[in-house]
Amino acid sequence: MRVLLLGAGGYLGRFVADRLLADPAVQLTALGRSDDADVRFDLSTGSPGALTRFLDAVHPGVVINCAGAIRGTASELTRHNTVATATLCESLRRSGCRARLVHIGCAAEYGPSQNGSSIAEDAVARPGGPYGVSKLAATELVLGSGLDAIVLRVFSPTGPGTPAGSPLGRLADSLRRAMQHGDSELKLGGLAVQRDFVDVRDVARAVHAATLSAAQGVINIGTGHAVRLREAAAALARISGYAGTLHELEGPPPPRQSPETVGGHHPLPAVGPYPDGCGPWQQADVRTARDRLGWRARISLEESLADIWMEAACRM
Repeated sequence: MRVLLLGAGGYLGRFVADRLLADPAVQLTALGRSDDADVRFDLSTGSPGALTRFLDAVHPGVVINCAGAIRGTASELTRHNTVATATLCESLRRSGCRARLVHIGCAAEYGPSQNGSSIAEDAVARPGGPYGVSKLAATELVLGSGLDAIVLRVFSPTGPGTPAGSPLGRLADSLRRAMQHGDSELKLGGLAVQRDFVDVRDVARAVHAATLSAAQGVINIGTGHAVRLREAAAALARISGYAGTLHELEGPPPPRQSPETVGGHHPLPAVGPYPDGCGPWQQADVRTARDRLGWRARISLEESLADIWMEAACRM
């Protein structure tokens, strides 16, 4: 099976590539903006005609879209997430390869949900920020394309390689700094937030399963179990051997006052107190993934946290 992977240099894409390369039946070609891609192509600025010619030359049976941006201005997010997906869908429609499309969506498309509920794929999507809006628009383009397509809505990916700006990445970095400086107390805010954390290696397994399945439409990829950041922080402290006290600041996480610079640009501030626009609670209903992909999460949060800490400790 010839597979074309877009966004192989990104957080999810790297693990998807590793998973596919371990399958001897897969011939993998990576297309993207990074220097290590097999073919350099920017979906956000490239023409559908150029991509169509490439598709006809390579003739993949499956195209996996892990490309996109998680931070940036509204126009940047629209260009990298929505316009890029429109280019891909148009190119696939024009191409004679008739490839199956596996598109990576995200839980931010759903927006806030009721505390204690599990979000099913038929829930009304109400994204709470520009990132979720751009990803939802991309999903709608895929679903309305007429292609043989599946959208995997990934909840909160974690594990090795977790970005420093993610909730668990920030927790690990705070612990690392506290241990380096000998702080006996670590003050942390926003620990009441609950998210469905799924290991990135399990996500890669789900993508692989989607390439082999005939399932179409939207399928949630998560564990089906929300975890409070307070519990994750306590587990990280135990794993790290931190002997100090975790002091929880009251209230939701504050909006970022000095946002990180990503690619030379400042991202939009958070919408409300929750940077991902998803409110205090999010948990996936994962029955569809089990029934239609034969997939379920295998890696425990404890193992994911241990891998996150191992990488943070290497920076000490």
